[in-house]
Amino acid sequence: MTAMSTMLTLLDAFDDLSQARSLRERTYQALGDTVVDVGCGSGRAVGELAARGVRAIGVDADPDMIEVAIERWPASEFHVADATALPLDDGSVTGYRAEKVLHDLDEPERAVIEASRVLAGGGRAVLVSQDWDAYMIDSDDPRHTRALVRARADGVTHRWISRRQRNLLLDNGFTDVTVEVHTIVWTDASCLPMLANIGGEGAWFEEQAARARDDRVFVAIPFILAAGTRVG
Repeated sequence: MTAMSTMLTLLDAFDDLSQARSLRERTYQALGDTVVDVGCGSGRAVGELAARGVRAIGVDADPDMIEVAIERWPASEFHVADATALPLDDGSVTGYRAEKVLHDLDEPERAVIEASRVLAGGGRAVLVSQDWDAYMIDSDDPRHTRALVRARADGVTHRWISRRQRNLLLDNGFTDVTVEVHTIVWTDASCLPMLANIGGEGAWFEEQAARARDDRVFVAIPFILAAGTRVG
C-alpha cells in the first residue's frame, strides 16, 4: 500500500465515524456563506458545506489529495496552495476552517495570520487539532503503549499545536475566542488502521486486533476546537 493510499484509508476511517461527523457539524456553525477549508484533504468538508448551499473552497498543499478531492466532489472548487499563501483576495470569505493541518506546518502562526487576511470583518475562524501526546489506548503493556504514542507524537512537527490554538487566535487579533474539547472514542475494529500506523506489525498490534475481535478495544483521542471572530 502506498503512503497516499494509507493516508486516505486513515482519513476515511476517521471521517466515517459518527463522532467525527458530529465534530464536523460543530465546525460548520456560523461560518457564513463563503468558506475556505484549508488542508481540505480528500474534500469531505467541502462537499458537505457545498451541499448546504455554501460556496466552499478547498485548499491543500498536496496535489495528489486535490486530485482525489476533485474526483470525489467534481462540482466543488479546489486549489493546490500553501496554508500561508491562499489564492484568495483580502476579506473575501466569511468563514475559515482548518482541521488536522496546523500540526504539519513549519510556521502555524503564519497560517493564522493568513486566515485573518482572507476573512471579512466579523468572519469566523475555526481551528481543530488532536492532542498527539494524549492518545488513550487500553493495553496489556501500558509502558510500551506509552512509548509508542510518544514516538508517534515526536514525529509530528508541532505535536502540541492544539494547546496553542487559543493563543494563536488571540495573538493575531481574533476576539470572542472559545475553546472546546471533543473526545473521539473507538471501541471496535475501525480503529485498527490507526493503531497499525502507531505500532506497526507485531505483538502489540496483534493484541489490539484480538481485543477488537473480543469487543475489548478502547481508544480515545481528544480534539481541541478553537474558534474566534476577526475584528472588523
